[in-house]
Amino acid sequence: MRIIDTHQHLWDRTRFDLPWLASATEPLSKSHTPDDYAQAAAGLGIAATIYMEVDVRSDQREAEAQYVFGLCDDPKNPMVGAVVGGDPAAADFKAYLDKIASPHLKGVRQVLHGGLPQGYCLSPEFVAGVRELGKRKLRFDLCLRSGELADGAALAKKCPETRFVLDHCGNAPITGTAAQQEAWKRGLEQVAACSNTVVKISGIIAGTTSGVPFAEQLAPSLNQTLDAFGPERVIFASDWPVCTLRVSLKDWITTLKALVATRSEAEQRKLFYDNATRFYEL
Repeated sequence: MRIIDTHQHLWDRTRFDLPWLASATEPLSKSHTPDDYAQAAAGLGIAATIYMEVDVRSDQREAEAQYVFGLCDDPKNPMVGAVVGGDPAAADFKAYLDKIASPHLKGVRQVLHGGLPQGYCLSPEFVAGVRELGKRKLRFDLCLRSGELADGAALAKKCPETRFVLDHCGNAPITGTAAQQEAWKRGLEQVAACSNTVVKISGIIAGTTSGVPFAEQLAPSLNQTLDAFGPERVIFASDWPVCTLRVSLKDWITTLKALVATRSEAEQRKLFYDNATRFYEL
């Protein structure tokens, strides 16, 4: 089965400054290059990837974008598009989008739990910036804590012409309490009720714990997500190299394939390839 990886990170610490890595340990603290990804992805059927921004220092965002656009131009690289960092609430957001305009630009992300107050994404300035993305046929990635999903749903409703991607199954609390799981389900359903949203099946394996089979831990949240969004609005993503906090890229794909094996072959193709092709206009 051919695969499109819609959430591939890269970082070269000799090229860019990632402040959040200051206290990181292995495996995240080292650089992760295109060659490293190629080695991890060998033989897995990954036909194309979408780069996901890595929260570089804000004054390096434009340079990061230009760097990954260059990778997209390289026929030896599977990268075919990029979601770059940006702050939709910034006064110069439109000018920034003008500077980085490219056929390879697929969307923008600002992590909304990186020290920002809850509700930040609902400010008039932020909403205006996200609406601007819709005018340019660009997408916005929602990266929220599981308890903040209602904010994501409210933002999607305020910006009906913009397409949204919910990262990491809404940061499902894989090892959370029953109350946390229930709150996540309610928030997930609110986002799924917005027709301009899709969800990435990604990130959740990093939240597993030792001593219990991965598939057993992931099945409830995975199936809830797949059923909430339906087969047309789910896309695979590796979250590499963050997934390597628990497993290799190969083992994450193998685990997910086993978990969806009872679903139809057509649904599996949509998850791993077809939906991403359509959503990102590849």
